[in-house]
Amino acid sequence: MHILHYTVYMRKIGLAILSLLLTISVAEAKTHGNRDTVPAGPKRTLDKIVAVVGSSIILQSDIELGYARYLAEGGRPDEGVKCYIAQNLLTQKLLAQQAVIDSVTVSDDDVDNEVDRRMRSSIQKAGGQDRLEQFLGRSVLQYKDEIRPDIKESMVASKMRSKITEKVNVTPMEVEQYFKKIAKDSLPTFNKEVEIGEIVFQPKLSEKEKADAKAKCEELYQRVKKGEDFATLARLYSQDTGSAPDGGDLGFADRNTFVKEFASWAFRLKAGEISPVFETEFGFHFLQVIERRGEQVHVRHILIIPTITQASIDRAKAKADSIYDMLQKNQKIAFSAAAAYYSDDKETKYDGGMMLNAENVETRSTFIPTDKLDPQVALTIDTMKVGEISKPQLFTEANGKKDYKIFYLKSVTDAHKANLKQDFPKIKEYALNDKLNRTISEWFEKRRKETFIRIDPEYQSCPQLKGWNNVPLSAQAKP
Repeated sequence: MHILHYTVYMRKIGLAILSLLLTISVAEAKTHGNRDTVPAGPKRTLDKIVAVVGSSIILQSDIELGYARYLAEGGRPDEGVKCYIAQNLLTQKLLAQQAVIDSVTVSDDDVDNEVDRRMRSSIQKAGGQDRLEQFLGRSVLQYKDEIRPDIKESMVASKMRSKITEKVNVTPMEVEQYFKKIAKDSLPTFNKEVEIGEIVFQPKLSEKEKADAKAKCEELYQRVKKGEDFATLARLYSQDTGSAPDGGDLGFADRNTFVKEFASWAFRLKAGEISPVFETEFGFHFLQVIERRGEQVHVRHILIIPTITQASIDRAKAKADSIYDMLQKNQKIAFSAAAAYYSDDKETKYDGGMMLNAENVETRSTFIPTDKLDPQVALTIDTMKVGEISKPQLFTEANGKKDYKIFYLKSVTDAHKANLKQDFPKIKEYALNDKLNRTISEWFEKRRKETFIRIDPEYQSCPQLKGWNNVPLSAQAKP
């Protein structure tokens, strides 16, 4: 396929060539009766150009590949989705072309890692590699080669988008002005929110209690050393639910991705070598290095998790009771200090035990809507007063693990209409997002006017693409 270069300054020549190419048509999607649906068209013959954006082209096959990926990942069949795919590709092309001008790039290693990550996700969502290949009608290797250029361009576009908005911020005055523009009857209502601290006591196993898991891992290690397939054993026995379906494959990652003991072996071995069995906070592992690229390594592993015993749960309860008694008897000991010293939860202990709003992690907000709390936690704090510390309780996590927790109710904010005094951080976030969106929209509006953009009539009916085409209908080729 020849790459055709179009510029604003060669618009007439571009139109002539494009008119000729657009007479070669392919099958078009059947009309589904809604306005997002791509209209029906001629019978399938060859691939065709759907859009020209400056020096880039978007092919029908690009959109079909994106739609196949959407279906493979569990999307519901809907021809209208192709309109969104086309819009995404158009914005991607504009950003990528500006990235060339501004020397914005991504490394090949980063692209390879992202391709691998998406492939693992697609395989998992499709229910296995064989099912994905059957659905796509091509091998995983072929599919990876096909999607790599698009993923690279997408990553460059994302980086360019970040550069456009990197200096965007809002002042307190802008936040106030944004808030004043909201009609009083349109002000959002914030649900009841709480700030909660926790101290977590995880059951600790003795060496004797861990012996069975270690022996199981050693047995699998010996089977691999004797020639059995690593990936097959990982699928059958590894207790890392995220990587087991992929044969234990963790893809490429840097040293900071892994816990210390795992990283030590992953970056010590050469490609093809297998580590001995070793222990981390997750259990017993052994790993094999598949490939090394600079400061990144591609590994697969098998994990066996020791079974928590009742004796270990009882020991955790005894420790939790002891710390609770200490906090009750000595009011001078701050809950935050106790959490930092005694808690086994690494995500909260260094924040004084304070839990973060899982839906607002980027801002590190400690205000959590009560309707978003874990039901077990909500039930515990429901009868607590501000400043009170709960008695230790046994909790069962989503992954089945058990631990004891002590909670501290720091504050309660009742449901209320938004106001600047109580909700300044939230309103600031809304104001910032509004400014970011306007900045991006203004950039695209300017670039669309400056760039030669020709969209095939088939896609001009997409509401998402309204205003993108800047070639008069009279100048377009007729089928």
